[in-house]
Amino acid sequence: METVVDEIAPGIFRLSTFIPDITEHGFTFNQFLLTGDQPFLFHCGQRQLFPLVSAAIERIVPLESLRWISFGHVEADECGAVNLLLDAAPHAEVIHGPLACMLSLTDMCDRPPVATTDQPLDTGGHTLRFIPTPHIPHNWEAGLWFDEATDTLLAGDLFTHVGRGPAITESDCVTTALDAEDLFHATALCTGLVPTLAALADLRPTTLAIMHGSSFAGDGANQLRGLADGYADMMHASLPSHRPQSP
Repeated sequence: METVVDEIAPGIFRLSTFIPDITEHGFTFNQFLLTGDQPFLFHCGQRQLFPLVSAAIERIVPLESLRWISFGHVEADECGAVNLLLDAAPHAEVIHGPLACMLSLTDMCDRPPVATTDQPLDTGGHTLRFIPTPHIPHNWEAGLWFDEATDTLLAGDLFTHVGRGPAITESDCVTTALDAEDLFHATALCTGLVPTLAALADLRPTTLAIMHGSSFAGDGANQLRGLADGYADMMHASLPSHRPQSP
């Protein structure tokens, strides 16, 4: 295995590791490093990927210069290596929503995490706003980040798709994401799903940094609305039919 580095937006680097044995087409695990005065890492990767991911970070910035570490929710592929990173980067702090800090991170992290506020995080190159997305796509404490400096949505598990594609694509990601949903059934088909995707679309992102699969460049709002429509159809199809009783 190797971890490949590509710049997908100004100062935003995708660190991608392809695992061929997950699904018949393989699967990618991606982290995103935002450079600047205070380097910010979104996703840590699993503990077993730490040697590859840390070496990839070193190709962009010194590992010990990491200042912020975050992820979409508490799951091994998102934060399994968090304490290894904290050990390697002595000034780094985990930052996440207050709910994640209360539920898990205060106990899990070797250094106390920082809870987000309503104020954007200025990293000296990127202006990051935390957006709570409870249960979307899964986990109560879930949340995403939007970089106002580059109009990039750090989209986490949204738009997950299988296979090994380019680092960034302008092709539609909705169909492949819904195909992956049919395979994994990973998204909580709850009442908040469609409104949350609509609110994310209102941010009008021009880059979607996708954790599993190629990132997207273009009309991100259209992609988010298309995904919302696809999930709405999926939820409607799952409702039990109620046929009138014969007299």
